[in-house]
Amino acid sequence: MIVAQDVDFVVLIESYRGGDEKARDRLVERYMPLVRSLAGRYAGRGEPLDDLVQVGSIGLLLAIERFDTERQVQFTTYAVPTIVGEIQRHFRDRAWALHVPRRMKELSARLTRAIESETAQRGRAPTIAELAEATGAEEDEVVEALQTSEAYSTRSLSQPLGRFGDDETMQDVLGGEDQGFDEVEDGALVEAGLQVLDKRERRIVELRFFDGLTQSEIAAQIGISQMHVSRLLRRALHVMRGRLEDSMQGNIR
Repeated sequence: MIVAQDVDFVVLIESYRGGDEKARDRLVERYMPLVRSLAGRYAGRGEPLDDLVQVGSIGLLLAIERFDTERQVQFTTYAVPTIVGEIQRHFRDRAWALHVPRRMKELSARLTRAIESETAQRGRAPTIAELAEATGAEEDEVVEALQTSEAYSTRSLSQPLGRFGDDETMQDVLGGEDQGFDEVEDGALVEAGLQVLDKRERRIVELRFFDGLTQSEIAAQIGISQMHVSRLLRRALHVMRGRLEDSMQGNIR
């Protein structure tokens, strides 16, 4: 017995399933305000609102197709998670400027939540080890996910900056005359970064960036898998970056 659905809804959805396409159009029109409301929750995250509404509309169509009119729940109760799921999937699968494996996207999302909760709980930013424990991931995977999260969005060099009401773009303010680099100081900074690595990590960095070997060549020479080389290299660069930032901040002080 149908008790949770209004009669008009049941008539429309049964008419559609009987072959009346106009009935589906009327259902979509009726529930589009719901789609726009849900899409609006995700506005301002780097994706145009119109695109989010379009993705949400797909979720609405799926809900119409899959909903069982015999269920003792309102259609909106079923439709909301279906629509939101499509929007969230859009962010996970498409709203990345560069290709990133799905497992890294999912871990990145978990890390975002973990960083917020751990920071609130500890009163400081969590360490890599603490994030690994909070998410159930390996430390190397945490480092990799934090780095890949930087691929979430990019900005066109020709995009106006919107400053002072003019049409100045990023390429107008970046760059300049190249006066060369202070090789001695850079060399000292790199050496300081290498010093904090263990013997194997330092060797991998030297083979990759000093000798120009590929990761597969390094793997053959070190005697480990290419994936292991990739993880060790990412970890080493993350550690070196932290050491170099500490050194530069010390110089500023």
